[in-house]
Amino acid sequence: MSFTRRQILGGLTGLVAVGLGAGGAARYWLGRTDPNAGHDYELIAAPLDVELVSGYKTPAWAFGPSAPGTELRVRQGEWLRVRFINHLPVPTTIHWHGIRLPLEMDGVPYVSQLPVLPGEYFDYKFRVPDAGSYWYHPHVSSSEELGRGLVGPLIVEEREPTGFKHERTLSLKSWHVDEQGAFVAFSVPREAARGGTAGRLLTINGEPNAVVDLPAGQIVRVRLLNLDSTLTYRINLRGNAEARIYALDGNPITPRPLGKDYWLGPGMRICLAIKVPPAGEEISLRDGPVRLGTLRSVASNDAPSDWPPALPANPVAEPDLANAEKLNFNFEWAGSVSVNTENRPPSLWQINGIAWDITDKTCSDRPIATLKKGKSYIFELKNMTQYQHPVHLHGMSFKVIGSNRRKIEPYFTDTYLLGKNERAQVALVADNPGTWMFHCHVIDHMETGLMAAIEVA
Repeated sequence: MSFTRRQILGGLTGLVAVGLGAGGAARYWLGRTDPNAGHDYELIAAPLDVELVSGYKTPAWAFGPSAPGTELRVRQGEWLRVRFINHLPVPTTIHWHGIRLPLEMDGVPYVSQLPVLPGEYFDYKFRVPDAGSYWYHPHVSSSEELGRGLVGPLIVEEREPTGFKHERTLSLKSWHVDEQGAFVAFSVPREAARGGTAGRLLTINGEPNAVVDLPAGQIVRVRLLNLDSTLTYRINLRGNAEARIYALDGNPITPRPLGKDYWLGPGMRICLAIKVPPAGEEISLRDGPVRLGTLRSVASNDAPSDWPPALPANPVAEPDLANAEKLNFNFEWAGSVSVNTENRPPSLWQINGIAWDITDKTCSDRPIATLKKGKSYIFELKNMTQYQHPVHLHGMSFKVIGSNRRKIEPYFTDTYLLGKNERAQVALVADNPGTWMFHCHVIDHMETGLMAAIEVA
């Protein structure tokens, strides 16, 4: 369902105009009022010059004093309260990718809220039910706003100690910049009709050729977040390192070796435990054969640590597969590039024969499926194209249960990388009422038709 500005200003959500000066991109820690109160942040989106190419400034947009933005942290089961202030010259929102939250906090314009205008603020407040690695970004003019740097990590800590003494968060992002750090096109129709418009400069935490120090002899929890708009990273390590996977997209799995590589699509996350080699040695973190950065072992006074136990499962409802209703979703090429006569993106992709119009504020009023609250469903995801699509569902987690292309050890997630010509099955309990976006997280696929609304009522 869509809302009017009158409804929102009337108390549905906390949107207020503010008269703040040009204070720039700063992060303010507001403190904790009592042990059960959770974390409070004031998060400002504003222009920020960053040095991506040595000697040149790139006019980024950022959440806080860096791009990617401020790392937000909250403990599982507690409230996350964020006062979001827009100092950008354009409207925007925050979507909390992977979090199971109330619809009015989901950050989708004209579905859960109106865009936050320049000079306004919006109060996001929700309880986080699941531990894991998540992230946040706008859902307005996404190719440009994410492309300019409006992405950031959100870490939800487990209720109890996990056995990891050390951890690092590594945010992967490519940038659409030239040799002088100037932005180039974020979306090119010819590329949007293929795998997506790729950035040219690879970074970790906003740094090209980044070097990350890890304590020697320790088992370090390394959270890898793909905050890219387009690229799928073929994650692998080279060097004297042993790595195990502990969680995928926020949800724990039975720990297993990383193996040869792991394909991490846009919006996806992987939690690794890495056994750090002796001091002075280096591990190459790579995308296939391409080095993304270096993990450098440095001396540590801590005694060598052992592998922690599996992480505790999140409280996601188990679908009733025997009684689940089956629904088919075909991810298709639209057949031709429409002529752009009204300053609208071309219509290139579709789900079940319907292409989403990113300029139509009423699209969510016509959901592609309506699910009954509390009922179990199996989605058959059919990729009828020659390109990968990281399929993301807002508001709920689903369980990956099968594929015709790979062996699946069932696991819960919010984003599944659907390979070319793949047919996969995912299952869920429709336990969160609202109208939820269901889309490819290659941003210019999403903006050129590969999105739909799913209603739970």
